[in-house]
This record gives sequence, C-alpha cells and structure tokens, in this order.
Amino acid sequence: MSFPLLTATAALPALGAVATAAVPAARRVAAKWLALLVSLATLVLAAVVLVRFDPGGNRYQLTESHPWIKDFGVRYELGVDGIGVALVALTALLIPFVILAGWHDADPQETGNTRWRPTQGFFALILAVEAMVIISFEATDVFLFYIFFEAMLIPMYFLIGGFGDKAHEHGDEVAATQRSYAAVKFLLYNLVGGLIMLAAVIGLYVVAGNFSLQEIAQARANGSLHMATSTERWLFLGFFFAFAVKAPLWPLHTWLPNAMGEATAPVAVLITAVVDKVGTFAMLRFCLQLFPEASKWATPVILVLALISIVYGALVAVGQRDIKRLVAYASISHFGFIILGIFAMTSQGQSGATLYMVNHGISTAALMLVAGFLISRRGSRLIADYGGVQKVAPVLAGTFLIGGLATLSLPGLAPFVSEFLVLVGTFTRYPAVGVVATLGIVLAAIYTLVLYQRTMTGPVKAEVAEMPDLRVRELLVVAPLIALLIFLGVYPKPVTDIVNPAVQQTMSDVHKKDPQPEVEASK
Repeated sequence: MSFPLLTATAALPALGAVATAAVPAARRVAAKWLALLVSLATLVLAAVVLVRFDPGGNRYQLTESHPWIKDFGVRYELGVDGIGVALVALTALLIPFVILAGWHDADPQETGNTRWRPTQGFFALILAVEAMVIISFEATDVFLFYIFFEAMLIPMYFLIGGFGDKAHEHGDEVAATQRSYAAVKFLLYNLVGGLIMLAAVIGLYVVAGNFSLQEIAQARANGSLHMATSTERWLFLGFFFAFAVKAPLWPLHTWLPNAMGEATAPVAVLITAVVDKVGTFAMLRFCLQLFPEASKWATPVILVLALISIVYGALVAVGQRDIKRLVAYASISHFGFIILGIFAMTSQGQSGATLYMVNHGISTAALMLVAGFLISRRGSRLIADYGGVQKVAPVLAGTFLIGGLATLSLPGLAPFVSEFLVLVGTFTRYPAVGVVATLGIVLAAIYTLVLYQRTMTGPVKAEVAEMPDLRVRELLVVAPLIALLIFLGVYPKPVTDIVNPAVQQTMSDVHKKDPQPEVEASK
C-alpha cells in the first residue's frame, strides 16, 4: 500500500497539537518551537502533495479509502483536486507565519493567567485547527467532511474567547466580556448552520444510500440516481446555508467583525484566511457537484446576496474607527467577490474565485499581521490614536501600505488577477451584476487609502513618537508574504495551471459552458 500522504499531512499537526499541549508548564519556549517545527514539517508534506499532484491527471488524486462505519456506509475517504490541493498548500503556508506572529501573544504576562499553561494551549489549538482544516479540504466522504467542518469550531472558540486582543479602549474587564460575547456568537452562528447541514447530510444518505462524494456524483452523472426537484433544492439549501455562514455571506456575516475584532491578530488571520475558506471551497465541491440543478435554480438569489456583501462590506469598512474591524468588513466584501465568481457559472469566474481564495488568504494575512504589530506597540485598535507612523517606523508603514494596496487589488499584486477574472467571468453572463460589483473596487480604494492616510501620514502623535520599527521576527513573518503577493501578481500561472482543470470539471458538473462573445457580422 502506498504511503498515505494526505492522512500524514492532516495527522502531523494533530499529533503536534497533542505533543505541544503536553509540554511541561515551565517549558513555554520549547512548546513554541515544537509548534513551529511541526507547522514547518506540515508545510513540507503539503509541498510534496503539491508536487505529486498532476493537473492533467484524474480529478481526485492521492486518494485513500478505508471502511469506517460500515452499517451506515461511512468511509474514511480522502482525495484532492486542483482546488483542494491549492487550499491545502495555502493553509500549510500560513500557519508558520501565524505561529511566528503570535510568538508572545500567549505568554502568562499577556494573558494574565498563571494557573494554567496558556502558551502550550494557544499553540496546540492553532495546530488542531490546521489539522481539521486540511482534512476538510481533503475529505471526499460527506459525513467525514461534516465531522471536521463542525469540530474546528471547538479550538476556534477557545482561541477567540481565551486569547483575545488586550488592546481595548474600555479596559480589561470590558475586553473579557466582549471576547466571550464574540466567541459565543461565533460558535452559535456556526453551530446552527452545522445542524441544518446535518439534516441535509442525513437526507442525502436517505436518497443516495451512501456518503461518498465521488459515487453520488457519478451516479447523478450517469442517471442511475434520480432526485426529485424539490428534494434536491431542500438538500442544496441545507448545505449552502452552513457554507454561507462560514463564508461569511450577508446577512449571515455578523459574527465575523466581532470575532476578528476581539481575537489576537494571528487568530484573526486564522479565521478569515484559513477557516472561512472552507465555506467557499465547500460551495464548489459539494453544492455544485452534488446539486447542479438546484445550484442553477438558486443562482439569481445568491448573486444578489453576493452583491450586497460586496457593497455593504466595503461601505461599512469606510466608516470604521477600529483597524481590525475595518479589515473584517473588507473581508466580507472580498468573500462576496469569491461567491460571485463561483455562481457566475463561467470558467473565468470560478478560476478567479479559486485564485481569490488563495490571494485573499495571503493579502489579508499580510495586512492583519502588520496591523497586529502596529496595535501591539500602541496598545490601541482605534484609527484616531495613530498618525505619522511612517516617519518613525518606515518599514512597518511600507509593509502596511503594500498589504493595503493588495487589499484594494492594485495591478501588479496578487488579488488584482483574481478580482479581474471574477469580474470578467461575471460580465460575460450577467453584465448588470458585473457593473454593480465594480463599486466594491472603488470603495476598497477609499477605505484602504483613508486608513493609511490617518494612521501613517501627517504629524507624528506623541504616543507613537518612540514606536520601534519591525523587528527581525516580524520581518520574517511579513517579508515572505509581501514577496508572494508580488510574485503571484506578476506570474499567477503556477496556481491557475493547477486549478483550471478542476474548474472545467465543475463547469461540466453543472452542465454549463462559457457564453460565446457577441461579434457583429461584417458588412
């Protein structure tokens, strides 16, 4: 039997989480290094998966399949397509930066807790989330996917509620209350979505007789499995609702600003750059592949919701006073673009949406982590408490600017290519929708440039006059992310070559072809 590479990629951070949690209380630094080394080893395994994946080969590769719960047809089935392998690589890439950026976030003097081992717990929880997210991208059994889709909520709940941001304008007591509120809201929203999805998972089993994504999709394609129209639509809605909460899509988005605002900057990156991608990924893998007709039926409503997310998220970001909440609302707008690309039902739109998942993860990580370094120096998340930072910390200001320019999709930086593809793919099928979506680009320029102007330019405020510039550890976090943003902005071909075949297969699942361009007949 060949080496179970996909299992190893998910199991390594899971075992690392257990080992990190077991490190003795006095060995906090050892726990940090252990977590970092485990994350780097996971990155190596993810790189091997990426190298061994053949874009021109079978749809699902490196597959593993073993009986699990035989009485209910549940199997331990893993496999990656081009979309899944790109997101596994993204997750494995970002976690070492999350760990490095949060190197001191869980020290006892930061958490104020000396009765338990916050450092070990913090890094163990991050590795646990990594393991669950990776196996979610790999699972081809619907029930297996559901288990880890829900299980990742537990470590995230503790990361938000137990290790929140100390920079709060109303003091530690109010900060603790706000963290608890944000953690509970995150958990309840996602649990409700998960429970509705569970009902749909059970309904799918009743109809199909098993949970295998590949078997069900094949049976639907060859006509051996028939679903009544109403049944397919109800099942689709059950799955889509859970994914829309996770994504997050308006009006199910309200948990995200609270969670990102109250979490530490590395945990905020974990939420929006890693965990939330499971929602948009699952729309492509499960909604479109299992319920193609229902997906087309729901497309008009979903496009409207995506447009509202784009414009609403950007408008609210313009008026934000809090740096982290501004990034959160900007992410809601960006997720609207991703969902717009998925349901535009064009190859350009879906390629752009998949590329956007990768590029948004990198750009948001860069911007939020630099913002976290800035906030930790000043002790405030309020934009009004800053001014003139570029004069005292030019490297910090410069990296903050590049992260911000990537967020507004400046040409030459990675998000531009993906946003352009989404808009082109949308214009070709839904011109009016594409026109409205471009408002998000204009508003992104406003909230990003105003944020930079108010924090980095102008007179130097007394509270930031002695602010140190980025340190070596912080540069090790930011510099590779900036380099990736520039590289993928100039040369996105390595990612598009991987995801395009999977996108074409998804288009085939929903029986859609790209619209033919209208050419005027020559006179």
